[in-house]
Formats: sequence, C-alpha cells, structure tokens
Amino acid sequence: MTSTVEHSFVEVNGVRLHIAEQGRGPLVLLLHGFPECWYSWRHQFAPLAAAGYRVVAPDQRGYARSEQPADIGSYTLLHLTGDVIALIRALGEEQAVVVGHDWGAPVAWTAARLRPDVVRGVAGLSVPPAPRSPVAPLPYFREVLGPGFYQVYFQEPGVADAELAQDLTATFRSMLAGGSGDSPFTDPPVPWVIPEGAKLLDAMPDVAELPGWLSQEDIDTFAGEYARHGARAFTGGLNWYRNIDRNWELLAPFDGRGIDVPALYLAGDRDLVRAFPGMAELLPALERTMPNLRQVPPLAGCGHWTQQERPEEVNTALLEFLAELPAAK
Repeated sequence: MTSTVEHSFVEVNGVRLHIAEQGRGPLVLLLHGFPECWYSWRHQFAPLAAAGYRVVAPDQRGYARSEQPADIGSYTLLHLTGDVIALIRALGEEQAVVVGHDWGAPVAWTAARLRPDVVRGVAGLSVPPAPRSPVAPLPYFREVLGPGFYQVYFQEPGVADAELAQDLTATFRSMLAGGSGDSPFTDPPVPWVIPEGAKLLDAMPDVAELPGWLSQEDIDTFAGEYARHGARAFTGGLNWYRNIDRNWELLAPFDGRGIDVPALYLAGDRDLVRAFPGMAELLPALERTMPNLRQVPPLAGCGHWTQQERPEEVNTALLEFLAELPAAK
C-alpha cells in the first residue's frame, strides 16, 4: 500500500485529467462535485487504502488541474460518463466501484446505469438518482423557483464565472461554510435562490467563523487548485450546469432503465438538495429504480458537503458497502 497520496496525469477521450491516488487493490473511483476537486476526498484516501483498495480521485474535466475544453457542449453526462469508463481502462482495470458526491453522483449513477459491466458497485452522496422528468428541467425550475435559482442563474456564460472567480478564497469560504450543516442557511435547508439584483454569494449568509470540519488551510488549498485556470477558474464546472437540458435530451433513450448493480445512497438531513422540488416523493421511492440499494439513515446535522463534514460516518458506510460487494473480476 502506498503511504501517501500520489499525483499524476492521464489522457482520456482527448482530455488530460489530473488524478490523486493511494493504495493497492480493487479500484474505487471517487468523483467530486461543484465547486470541488480531488481534495474533497482528503479524508477518504487513507482509510480506504488501509482497507485494501486502490483509491483514485480525479479532477473531472474542466476542474482544477485537469484540462478545460472550451466548447460548452463538451460537458454532457455522456462525455463525463465516458471519462469514467476510459479512466478505469487507462488505470489498467476492467471494473471499479464508483462513488460520487454532488455533480459526481449523477456521473456515478449514469455510469452504473449504462455500464453495469464496468461499474460493479455505485455510491452517491447528497444527490440521488432521479427518473427522467416529463419536461426539460431548467424551464421547470425557472417556473417553480424563479430566475434566481442557482442552476438557472448559472446558464448565462461569463456571469457566474466572473463573480465566483473574483475572490477565490471568499468564494470557497462562503460556499463551503454556507452550505454546511453548521450554517443558518440549512436550518432548515432551502434552495439556493439569488434575489433579483443581487449576486451569487449575496444569497449565502456571512460566516463569522469557520465550522470545525473546515480550516483556512482547506480553503487555501481549494483556492490554489482553482487558481490555475485564472479568470476561467469556475467555467469548466459551470459548463456542466449549462448542459442540464441537453442531458435530458441525450438520455431519453435510457428512460426507465434502473440501476441493477449494488448501490449506496447517503446524505445529510440539512443538505440543500433535500429542499429541491420533488425530493420528498423521490427519496422514499429510490428502491424502485435501485433494487440492490443500501440506504444509510440521514446524517443528523450534516449539510451538503457530506464526506468532508462527516468523514468517519461516510468512511464507515463506504467500507461496509465495499466489503459486501462480490469480488472484482
């Protein structure tokens, strides 16, 4: 087992991805969300590696040290799922367990749905798999939550990009602390909606002091990783949101297809995702599309940043899930 996290680069589908890796054994791929990177899994590397797994966390396309394709259309779920499958192959493996948080969760769920021959187990933190809606998501969100709903606000190229990149340290401090279970913003959790005439971070509460799980060193690390892309620090990640309706169109042929491989879902009870429209009906019905689902009771007092806020509980759940899986081929 390697004793430290090692860093390298791998080219998949014409895109150069940075990966962080530790351990030897069956492959476990950890997929971060927005606005995050490999460092979001800092508490998972050593415990999973010590248990006998090869742990790899990429910066997904558009993020941190990885390449950022210029075309907005290069960030669909099919592109992102393709990166996962290609990365598994590039690492010399035939199969992997894929774990995703936030945006990484839909990528993990989609990979498991489309390639159960490669994904032998899947875990999602925060964001559950959702059935295809009867209408495109963004017009629906605009109607229900208004133009200030953050996913709608993100659609105009350059706007959110500039606001978030203006002060990287302030952005990460506000978003990480503001979306956590320690914030008044999540008591109870509510959708992130930007008031008319305001900017993105105006909708987040001011943070007098950091929560215990988040240090200034953590914030500085995230900021340093993102600084590599300059004024476009957040553009790659924002382009994922700019393909939400395109994903709805592209995945139409797979409507109704469930997830057959063993699955784990885990989230905090103060996660803002729980406040999204339809979640009250979706969460109790997950087993309809995932017959091999293992659910963990909601983590009390935990906000959106699941594996960072509650590393011990998340690591325990992941290790128990991994131990129950059939052996890798």
